[in-house]
Amino acid sequence: MNQDFLTPIKDSVVAHLVLQSSLCLGKKIRFHSSQEGFPDLQNVKIAIFGVQEDRNSENNFGCGDQLEFIRRKLYQLFPGNWETEIADLGNVLKGNSVKDTYFAVQEIITDLLKTNIIPIIIGGGQDITYINYRAYDVLEQTVNITAVDSRFDIGNLDDELTSQSYLSKIIMQEPNNLFNYCNVGYQTYFNSQEEIALLESLNFDAYRLGKAKELENIEPAFRNADIVSIDLGSVRQSEAPANNNASPNGFYGEEICAISRYAGLSDKVSSFGIYEYNSKYDNNHQTANLVAQMIWYFIEGVNYRVKDYPFSGRENYQKFTVLLENDDPLVFYKSNKSGRWWMEINILSDNKYKRHALIPCTYRDYTEATNQIIPEKWYKAMRKLV
Repeated sequence: MNQDFLTPIKDSVVAHLVLQSSLCLGKKIRFHSSQEGFPDLQNVKIAIFGVQEDRNSENNFGCGDQLEFIRRKLYQLFPGNWETEIADLGNVLKGNSVKDTYFAVQEIITDLLKTNIIPIIIGGGQDITYINYRAYDVLEQTVNITAVDSRFDIGNLDDELTSQSYLSKIIMQEPNNLFNYCNVGYQTYFNSQEEIALLESLNFDAYRLGKAKELENIEPAFRNADIVSIDLGSVRQSEAPANNNASPNGFYGEEICAISRYAGLSDKVSSFGIYEYNSKYDNNHQTANLVAQMIWYFIEGVNYRVKDYPFSGRENYQKFTVLLENDDPLVFYKSNKSGRWWMEINILSDNKYKRHALIPCTYRDYTEATNQIIPEKWYKAMRKLV
């Protein structure tokens, strides 16, 4: 990959690591330092890198600075019983223009995806989500995005790309490889009724904060995602103050960590971003601590992937057929490995959306189907698939 786009982590982080236990996570990560140079990525499964681009972040200038605070907190944590090799590639600095930064970030993510390395992107505005999405163009496949955010960030198509208008660019600009978008944790008063209606008309998924706090409801949203994007503004201000758009309401720290673990556990998630960290509002490095723990939980999830999607063999699943009144049967599968559930939609084998024909769901969806209540996610998928 092109190493010229990445600068080493600060020497102060390396010096801080010397004082830590020999068993801490930082002693097991391969990192890009001025002394050691760029790390060998052979057998690496997860690669962390920072983005110091804030020029298109709405009302949060300074996000992406001082990412070493996150690294210090992350490196001093102790790993779980992990086998996954992790690398820290350093940071992408601001380019002469925002487009220069975007180009560098897209190239890095594309290179990592080609080698089956999962990028963890930290810092910068959430507009980087659009660049992350564009990096998948080279894979020539449709993509699902799950965003944890109090806002939809739709904006207007005529707007410049910003942290609060990136979704309209994803929806409208060619090539259009988006199959499904899901918002987790939106707060109604931050979104117009027209925007809420638009997402519904596009058959996208959205979970209000109150519903999303019942975490079992939202686990399938991460199991169905290729890209997971977290805006720190989705976390309540008392838990994560390092964001100028922080709000009194949002997820608690343990909830956003559980969400990060869900993202890691998903066999489908191939990139993970945490955006809008602004160190100048970070009291006692509290938010840096939380972001470090979110990254820890994501890595924990990746280490415990059970590879039960897509099918690893029909013998590893229990099949349940629900007979519906005046309709075709609805088929569910339950994994013997993880106990997770899927719904199947019958489509032609040559349909380009075949990889989306298994819809992650919950046991509750199955029990409701047995009572002749067809899950809304089934209807939405059907409208897009057939």
